Amino acid sequence: MKNIIHIIVLLAGLSLFWSCLEEEKVVLQQPESFVLNLPKYASAIYDLKNTESIEFTTSQPDYGFTAAAIYSVQVSLNSNFSNPVTLPGSYTTARFAINAADLALALVGMHGVTDESEYPTAPHPLYVRLSSKLNEKGAGEVLSNIITLPQVKGYFALDPMVMPEEMYIIGNVAGNWSWDGATVMVPVWGSPGKFWAMQYLGKAGDGANAEIKFNYAKAWDGNEIGFGQATVNGSGTADPGASDSGGNIGIGNPGWYIVVVTTTINGREYEFAVDFYPPHVHLQGNVAGGNWGTTDVAYRFAVPDLSLGADAAFISPPFTNTGEVRASIQLPGHEWWHTEFLVFDGVFVPRGAGNDQDRITGNAGQRLHINFTSYTGKIE
Repeated sequence: MKNIIHIIVLLAGLSLFWSCLEEEKVVLQQPESFVLNLPKYASAIYDLKNTESIEFTTSQPDYGFTAAAIYSVQVSLNSNFSNPVTLPGSYTTARFAINAADLALALVGMHGVTDESEYPTAPHPLYVRLSSKLNEKGAGEVLSNIITLPQVKGYFALDPMVMPEEMYIIGNVAGNWSWDGATVMVPVWGSPGKFWAMQYLGKAGDGANAEIKFNYAKAWDGNEIGFGQATVNGSGTADPGASDSGGNIGIGNPGWYIVVVTTTINGREYEFAVDFYPPHVHLQGNVAGGNWGTTDVAYRFAVPDLSLGADAAFISPPFTNTGEVRASIQLPGHEWWHTEFLVFDGVFVPRGAGNDQDRITGNAGQRLHINFTSYTGKIE
């Protein structure tokens, strides 16, 4: 009898449990619209050049339950929104502010102007609405009402200049003037726009001296950096005998060089400095007698003879100890690890602008071999 009573109580509890679940069941309602409020100072002139942000408030769409909606702002030059533009960014609160600079940049494209003299100087109406959704896949997406900002004064805004993230060397000994074989330069850690490469600048196959150019894209796109587009040997300590060779940087003193390109931004233009340094590579840390940041000749790699060509390896002295293998070049004003590199499964892997690398171990007496042209290496 007790068992029967227990089963009855259990069944009653389960019935109550499912009843509660049914009562708490959430059903998504698809609203037809929601309200974007007119800003308090909507009738004033919004001078985007002298305004940091524009604040908006909204009421949440009625989805049938309290939800964290994701709002985005759409703008148009006409009230029928025939060609709307969605501004960057999204918001999850009912009160938020858009960046005036983002709006100014969008207006340049909306007006279809390419020159500052063409940009309309008088304030003009701007139409604004919101889009609301519940997730990035667009669930519950709905548009608000349209409001009018009668007097918005934009300006000829331009995308901010950013440092190039890549740099390549091309020449008669670097890719044979083909971008497919161009040298990929390595970013210097902590220095956006600055790159380095260990580059063979010996004689070309026809016996001519090396000639090089640079670009931040693998393309003949008009942005090539030759002798006339860069300050050459700005602060280098090796003399490549650089000269203008038909617009290319001609190398009068054949050799291996650490080539460094440093980018600066001046207004709306890039400026470049090209420096050449001796091809010094050093072991670091445990395998270099416990010395960190060393440039001691005792831990310096042997530079391959020029007669061996570009496809030759730099070879370290024997490791002094069994332990962690680290190696680097050294640039003025930088820590050694800003330009460090390792070899993993036969592949040369520079740290570049990335995080600290995984660790590899070498045995006392072994050497590190690096081919900077093929990006290969080994420990043996």
